Amino acid sequence: MNMQQMIIQAQKMQRELQKAQNALKEKEFSVSKGGLVTVVVKGDKSIVSINIDKDAMSSDMKEMVEESIALAINEAVAQIEKESEEINEQITGRSGGMF
Repeated sequence: MNMQQMIIQAQKMQRELQKAQNALKEKEFSVSKGGLVTVVVKGDKSIVSINIDKDAMSSDMKEMVEESIALAINEAVAQIEKESEEINEQITGRSGGMF
C-alpha cells in the first residue's frame, strides 16, 4: 500500500469513527437500581432524567436512594465508555482511537 492509499484509508477511518462517536453521543443509556431509581444518560454523559419510585421517597430510604442514584449514574457512564472503546476497536482495529 502506498502512502496516498494509507492517507485515504486513515481519512476514511476518521470519518467512520467520527460518525459512530456522534451517534453514540445521541444514544440513551438507561440503568435501574433495585427498582428504586432509574437514570437515563446520553452518550455524551449528560443526564437526561432521574426517576425515583414514589415508594422510595420516605425519609428512612434517603441514603439508599442517594446511593442507588450514584451507582446507576456510574454504571451508565461505564456502559458509555465501554461502547466508545468498542467503536474505536471496531473501526481502527485497536483500542484508544486511531493514534
